[in-house]
Formats: sequence, structure tokens, C-alpha cells
Amino acid sequence: MNENQPFQDSENELNQQTNEEVNEHTAEAEASQAGETASEDASEGTAAENEALDAAALKSEVERLQGLADDYQQRAIRTQADFDNFRKRTQKEKEDLAKYASTKLVTELLPVVDNFERALAAAGEGSEIESFTKGVSMIFRQLEGVLQAEGLQAMVTVGEPFNPEYHQAIMQVESDEYEEGIVVEEVQKGYMLKDKVLRPAMVKVSM
Repeated sequence: MNENQPFQDSENELNQQTNEEVNEHTAEAEASQAGETASEDASEGTAAENEALDAAALKSEVERLQGLADDYQQRAIRTQADFDNFRKRTQKEKEDLAKYASTKLVTELLPVVDNFERALAAAGEGSEIESFTKGVSMIFRQLEGVLQAEGLQAMVTVGEPFNPEYHQAIMQVESDEYEEGIVVEEVQKGYMLKDKVLRPAMVKVSM
């Protein structure tokens, strides 16, 4: 028997044990690495799923906001159209009011009133023209009623202080009855249409 045999056997046994330990540690390391790899893969899968969910939620929110924006745009278009129609209608009503305002009608009828008054003054009280006078008086009252219904009122001038906003002085005369600056005679009547001077009165003023 070789005298070195025991040492060789011990060395072989030690090498075998060492190899077994190395293999065991290697297996453990590989298993750990495989576990880490699987964990990483699982984490990556979860992150991808979360990203997909976030993208879907974002797309849904974008679609919702786009719908709201479209709705508001349609409302704005309808509101603008309504405003344009209102503006056009208001403009037309304003033009119609200016075109058919009673001021123009009343102004054109004033000479007729003047002529009626002159005819009545010239008719006198003769019996032969009594029926004519009554007819003319009736027409005058009817016309005067129409004008008053439109807001026309004759000015009261005689005895009033001269006011250039209401009176047009055509002459100054001496007067024992009135002090200076008073209307003593009305040559042509003045008229108010509601609160506006339609025609100033032609008057004589004391001096």
C-alpha cells in the first residue's frame, strides 16, 4: 500500500466536498437570479398594464373635453345667430319708426289746421253760410281730436314771458297792458308734440 494513499484520499474527499459546495452555491445563485428576472418581468408587465390604463383614461378624458368644446361652440354659434337676428330686427324697427313717425304727419297737417282757422274767421256769422260754418267747425274739431290723440297741443302764448325756446318774435310793440318782454299778440300758433317743440309760435313782444 502506498504510504501517501491516505493523504490522497483526504485530498480527493476535500475536493469533492468543495466542488459540491461550489455547485450548491452556483445553483442558489442561478435560482436567485432567475427569481429576480421573473420579478423584473412581472414588474415590467404591471407597468405596461398601468401605462395602457392611463392612456385609455387620458383618451376618454380628451374625448369628453372635445365633446364639451363642440357643444360650447355650437351654443356660441346659435347665440351669435340669435344676436344677429335681434340686431337686424331692432334696426328694421328703428327704421320703420323713423319712416312712419307721427311727427312728419302732424307737421304736414299743421297748414290744414291754419286754413281751417282762417276759413272760420272769414265766415263770420252770416245766416247764408251758417251750414258751411257748422260743417267746417265739425271737420276742424275732428281733425283737432286726431292731432291731440297723437300728442299735439297748441301753445298758450299771450300774456306769457317771451321764451326763445318756444316763441319766434317777429315784432316788438309798445303796450300799456303788458310790461316789457311779454307776448302781446300771437300771429301764428305754436305747437308742442308731447314734450317737444314742434313749431315755435310767431308772436309780437312788448317793448
